[in-house]
Amino acid sequence: QAYLSYSNIAALTHLAGKPGWDITKTLDNVKIWTNEEGAVLSFKVEMQVKVPSQVAFSLLSDFSLRQRWDRHFLTCELLQAVSEEEKIYHVTSAPMTGHQPRDFVILVSLRQPCRPQEPYTVAVRSVTLRAVPPSPEFCRSEILCAGFQIHSNSSSSCTVCYFNQVTSGVMPYLAANLTGSSKSIEDTALECIKFLE
Repeated sequence: QAYLSYSNIAALTHLAGKPGWDITKTLDNVKIWTNEEGAVLSFKVEMQVKVPSQVAFSLLSDFSLRQRWDRHFLTCELLQAVSEEEKIYHVTSAPMTGHQPRDFVILVSLRQPCRPQEPYTVAVRSVTLRAVPPSPEFCRSEILCAGFQIHSNSSSSCTVCYFNQVTSGVMPYLAANLTGSSKSIEDTALECIKFLE
């Protein structure tokens, strides 16, 4: 578990530090970037939020609140609190047209900054839990690497970056979006800002 948690944080830190991010959209307080490497597409959503970084961190690290702003989360059940900083959740997401509803078993790892210039981190990856085998009503999907980095800008504002390394399991939700025919990433980002503020 210690290894999984370390690799969860490390994978997100590595993804955030990758070169070659291309900006695809800029709104008032939201920027969307993509990074393509072989068959792997990653995206980053950067949000300017008018709350202190530790407030954003405490709200974003509580996945039971996620449905309040992310309509892709249908249910989110805490399966295991491994420690203060590591929790395992079972998430179900609404079916997209022509697709079976999906479910995910995810490990959420939290880290507070060790030094002032470091971000708060909420890292997410799929794990296998014997207690929750795949069920026929859902298509079990995998999150390779996703999560948030929260950088403090001032005592009352922060930059929240959401990252996701996209697998085919998440692709139906994004395909329409990245081609510009759907606004789901932008809408979710704006809902997230509204929720945090």
